[in-house]
Amino acid sequence: MRTKSFNEVIADYLKQRAAEDTLFAPKFTNPKKNIDECCRYILGEARKRGNEVVMTDDEVFGLAIHYYDEENIKINVSGGHRVSNTRQVDKPKKEPVQLSVFNQPPVKSAKAKREESKLQLSLFD
Repeated sequence: MRTKSFNEVIADYLKQRAAEDTLFAPKFTNPKKNIDECCRYILGEARKRGNEVVMTDDEVFGLAIHYYDEENIKINVSGGHRVSNTRQVDKPKKEPVQLSVFNQPPVKSAKAKREESKLQLSLFD
């Protein structure tokens, strides 16, 4: 079994939503919008929430719909995101998607580590 990518999960949801919702369908076919930019928007919004963010399906899909609903939307792009989801290709469609966004923490330099150790008191000094 193969796990779907974040972009695939979002695209599948939006395609299904467009097929079922006649008001959303024209917004989804807007040539100025695309799935990759939509996913960058979702990740940017998740990044605003903190370093390790777990979002519900409704929150993630709500952000995707918001991206398509708004004509002029600002996308906050920042690197270092790792996205995971638990949806499998062979799972039934009614099972919920669980998406997690983890931002890679900044790596401390060796110099910063040495400065931290100088501040530490020792019982043997």
